[in-house]
Amino acid sequence: MTRPRGAPPREVRLIGGRFKRSKLPVADRPGLRPTPDRVRETLFNWLGQDLSGWRVLDAFAGSGALGFEAASRGAAEAVLVERDAALIDSLRRSAQRLGAAQVQVVAADALTWMARCGPARFDLVFIDPPFDAGLSAPALAAAGPLLRAGGVVYLEASQAFVPAPGWVLRRHARAGAVHAHLLQPASYTDPDPDRRSAP
Repeated sequence: MTRPRGAPPREVRLIGGRFKRSKLPVADRPGLRPTPDRVRETLFNWLGQDLSGWRVLDAFAGSGALGFEAASRGAAEAVLVERDAALIDSLRRSAQRLGAAQVQVVAADALTWMARCGPARFDLVFIDPPFDAGLSAPALAAAGPLLRAGGVVYLEASQAFVPAPGWVLRRHARAGAVHAHLLQPASYTDPDPDRRSAP
């Protein structure tokens, strides 16, 4: 039996790093839409292929494609926040199967968890909520205090996102129905612009 046109894949393959070619299951859940290979390739060209030492938050983890991709590329910590019980179980099984000790799966609502999280903890925050949930702006606002100096936010949406004042759009790309954005607080001025791939 073939899948309906436009249906999400049943699995997603990691495209780089230590876990390259490893597969993650994709459950049939409303709004679950793993970041496509092409978009992930663009994202990690922006960020750089080596994230050694980075601390990363995947705020709407879903299949875990973004968080595991970061862990695969050397992130020291990857916190995957998800509230769906079946997805949480799948993420934990994937972390165990891959031996990804730096991956921590947290069962929580992303906005609630970010509001309680200590400040200036992460170098990178992934925000990829269901497209129709209206969570992009509140999630970006919640992510701001969690960033270390020089930290960036990756935001995925169904249309070009215009950030609120206080944010700078560093990169934007479109692939099919997906708009990818790399954002940074405007208050940060990098004294060494070559330290990160995002200027």
